[in-house]
Amino acid sequence: MIDKVDLNAPPENHTVKVSVQPDEKSGDIWVRNIKDLVLFFVAIAFVGVILWICLEAIRSGSSSQDEKRWAQSVLSAATGGIVGYLVRK
Repeated sequence: MIDKVDLNAPPENHTVKVSVQPDEKSGDIWVRNIKDLVLFFVAIAFVGVILWICLEAIRSGSSSQDEKRWAQSVLSAATGGIVGYLVRK
């Protein structure tokens, strides 16, 4: 095990990254986490509404064929995005 690393001569096939960051206060962490959580749920709700509208357009008897094709395209894109996110390719 290496106790000390010479930053002027890093080990072979390694790079060195150094950063200086201020400590984050607990209040700042709490605000950032709440903001991220609210943004996540707003995004989920927005996507859910769009998908619900598409499903209603597909199931509706009064929707035109163009509206149904548009809704199917949006659902296909959403499905592809979800699968791509899960598979990461």
